[in-house]
Order: sequence, then C-alpha cells, then structure tokens
Amino acid sequence: MSAKILIVDDEPNIRKVLRALLISDGYTVETAADGQEAIELIQHHRFDAVITDQKMPRVDGLQLLNWVKGHDAALPVILITAFGTVDAAKEAIKLGAHDYLTKPFDQDELKQILAKAVPTRRARARTELATSSGRFDIIGRVPSMQRVFELITRVADTPATVLISGESGTGKELVARALHDQSGRRDGPFVAINCGAIPKDLFEAELFGHERGAFTGAHTTRPGRFELADGGTLFLDEVGELPADLQVKLLRVLSDRSFERVGGGRSMTVDVRLIAATNRDLNEATQQGGFRQDLYYRLAVIPVQLPPLRERRDDVPLLIQHFLERFARRLNQPVKTLGDDALAALMAYRWPGNIRELENLIERAVLLSDGEKLTLADFPLLMPAPQAEPTLTVEGEDLCLREYVRVHTVKLERDRIRQALESEHHNVTRAARRLGISRKSLQTKMKEYGLREEPGT
Repeated sequence: MSAKILIVDDEPNIRKVLRALLISDGYTVETAADGQEAIELIQHHRFDAVITDQKMPRVDGLQLLNWVKGHDAALPVILITAFGTVDAAKEAIKLGAHDYLTKPFDQDELKQILAKAVPTRRARARTELATSSGRFDIIGRVPSMQRVFELITRVADTPATVLISGESGTGKELVARALHDQSGRRDGPFVAINCGAIPKDLFEAELFGHERGAFTGAHTTRPGRFELADGGTLFLDEVGELPADLQVKLLRVLSDRSFERVGGGRSMTVDVRLIAATNRDLNEATQQGGFRQDLYYRLAVIPVQLPPLRERRDDVPLLIQHFLERFARRLNQPVKTLGDDALAALMAYRWPGNIRELENLIERAVLLSDGEKLTLADFPLLMPAPQAEPTLTVEGEDLCLREYVRVHTVKLERDRIRQALESEHHNVTRAARRLGISRKSLQTKMKEYGLREEPGT
C-alpha cells in the first residue's frame, strides 16, 4: 500500500514538481496551497508525511507544524526553507519537525528523508493501533471515529444508558463491548441479545426468564437475559425490532430496574447497565408511531452514531492490514500483501455491508489465494462486470399481442443461435448448416444479437 504524502507550498510550480517526483516514486500525493488548506485536509484524511514550505500566507510552515504536533504527534513534518533561514529550520527540529530541506533542495536527499519518515510513521501507527485494539478492539483513525473513541472514554464508567446507531456491519457490538470493558463492570457479565432474531412469542421469556410450567415446554425455571446480566451489561442489539408490548415492559425495567418472570408474580430487581443498538432511525420511528417516544428518550441518554465505511475511506487500508494479520495468525501462515489493483478496487467500493463485508472479503481472499500477494483477481466480486449481452425485458401485460409475439420470437431466435454456436464449438459454418441458413445470414444475426464470432471459424 503506497504511502500518502501531503505537499504544502504557496508556489504552484513547486507543488507540481514535487508531486510528479513523488508519484514517480510510488507515493500517493495530495497538495495544499497554504497551512490552512493543509489543516483542513489533515482533519479529514490520514497522511504518512507532510512536506511544507516555511513561509506561506495565512498559516505558515511553523504554525502548521505546531498544529500537527497537537493534532497527530506521530505525523512527520518535513520543512522546506530558504538558504538564509536554516537556523529557523533547526529550531523547528527542536519543536518536533522530522527534518528539513533548504532551497534549492536535492531530490535524492528528499527521497532519503521520506524513506526514513514513512516507516517511522507506520511503526508508530501500528503501535497505536495495537494499543487501541487492546483497549477497544476497534480500528479507526478518521476524525469521526476519534470522536467515538473520546465518547467511549468519557461515558464508559457511568451508569448512563447508551444508544448506538449505525448501519449493519459498522461495529455497534464492538462499541458496546468497549463501553463495558472500560467500565467498573468489566469483571461482570456482558450479555448480548439480538432483538430481531427471536420469535415474538418467545421474546418475553428470553428477556425476563420464565417459571416452570409458565407455558407448554417450560419444564424448568429459566433465568432471562436481565438476570444473567446482573452486575454487568446487557446489550440489546436491533432494539428497534422490539414488539410494542415489550417496549412497555422494557420502559418499566429502565424506570425501576424490576420485572417479573413469565408465569411468576415475584418482582425481581437487577443491577444492569443497558446499552442498545439500532440500524434504524428511531427518532423518525417515534414520529411514525413505530417506536415509543418515552422509551427512545430513556435509551438515548448518550447517543453514539457510527459512520458507514464509505465515509471512512482513509480507514480502509488500516482495516485491510488488520484483517490480513488476523487471518494470517488464525491460519498460522505469513501475512499476505495486497497488490495496487486490489487496493484501488477496495478503496473505490461503496461497502454496503460495511466492515463486516470487508472482513468477509479479506477472509475469503486469504483462504482461497495460493500466492503471497492478493490481486484484483482474488476479489471477483469487485472486478468490473463483463459487458452484458443485449437483453430483452418484457412486461407481457403491457404489450399488444402482435408486439408480444414479435419480442418473444426475437428472444427465441437469439437463444437458438447461441445454442447452435455452442453445439458446434462456435464454428460459424457448421452452426449455419445446423440452423438451415447461410453463413452470411448467421453472421448478420450474430452481429445483431451481439454474439461473438471466434477467429478462424
């Protein structure tokens, strides 16, 4: 995966020359005309190094350096300075710059500096990711995920109910587990239940438990998920799927922490921290009457919104590397690398299934590939679809009888020609003989229907 470099200079020619030089060396390059523009880019993208001029309008190189050290101390900043300001550049080293170059700079010297800066950055990033995984088991470097991490740290050790919203596959349960692991309840149970996966008639017993004989098949008393989570955390995934009658009962539990088992009359009290998750817009659901508004307010004391992967493009390479290493450990084999063609396709993909889909694609590729490097061919779902043959979509009831017959006759003719060609191994002469038409007529029909003619037939 190529390193991503940000070039910051108010002179367009300098930006152009540097960009061409670095691209020829295999780097991915973004440019900015001054420090303010660079700050905006760094806030939304992840870079492996910044090369910046010292003197620029608005925000100069030293001001940019100072901001970077406060925003991302691991990001190397290389300062370009005029010959007469070398002392200022040396002072910048003391302030945290990785290195400096004097104008006119030597291209080989720049390459050497970058060759040292990028591995340093990536080594520190791996260390930080390992630390992050140890705390949260969540990977994310984009600002939206950093805000999620800050929120986890701030509210984990509180009793507040948390509602995690996000599309399927964005990692809602990972966030719930992180909240549990960072809390004083970490030594207690973490009990998860998927509200959308349990039949409605069994849901109440699953949540609150049941007494012996409460219903057909209840041969023994069984505790529910609330009891099992006593002293710990109960995670209600897809809480928006709760039936209306259970929404009322859940509201009561949240109010006084008490409930009765199905078939029982004794009120039970538990000490449970509740975390809920949904892939629906529950606020909108309350407006449409699909979810109780009072329950929504009880659940969403602390709302956490997880962004979809398509809005976290700069996290995709990190997640890919994470999954490559995970599956290598699991299979006890060397970590596979990723070709540029595969990376480009993975970066361009929209990820409707989010992180879960990415994980599944990487696992499949690692398992099925014999090579050390994964290429685009190892991700057939991402490969461009072959140009489709002309197709006929027919809504029979919308056509008059004559048109209906014509369209279906064309379809039958095309299919018959295709069958004849396949039977004769695409030998046009023999296929024409089989169909009882001339070779020229068959070639005309093949062209009309977009059927390929094999060379030499």
